[in-house]
Amino acid sequence: QVQLVESGGGLVQAGNSLRLSCAASGRTFSSSAMGWFRQAPGKEREFVATIDWSGGRTYYADSVKGRFTISRDNAKNTVYLQMNTLKPEDTANYYCAARRTSVPSSRAHEYDYWGQGTQVTVSS
Repeated sequence: QVQLVESGGGLVQAGNSLRLSCAASGRTFSSSAMGWFRQAPGKEREFVATIDWSGGRTYYADSVKGRFTISRDNAKNTVYLQMNTLKPEDTANYYCAARRTSVPSSRAHEYDYWGQGTQVTVSS
């Protein structure tokens, strides 16, 4: 079992940065692929970024490529999402997710554990 708790969300102006953190409990974290997803009001949950167990492979949605960076610290059981050059369209509730396997995925239904989310609001 893995429990996930996100933090770091907030209100920022466009062009600024935020770093989200996701603290995981459970002894399987270091072998789990992790992902970040987001959901804006009235929209479906969408993929943002994913990372494999070692941090050696990362993948991003086209909408955030070059602006967001996913990383992890297995010693701290934490995954991060560094978000730079934020835009109003990045406004959403951001969710951390974990898979039982080490293979990263962009598909939400392939994730087994989810956090409660942290709100990010970007003003223009």
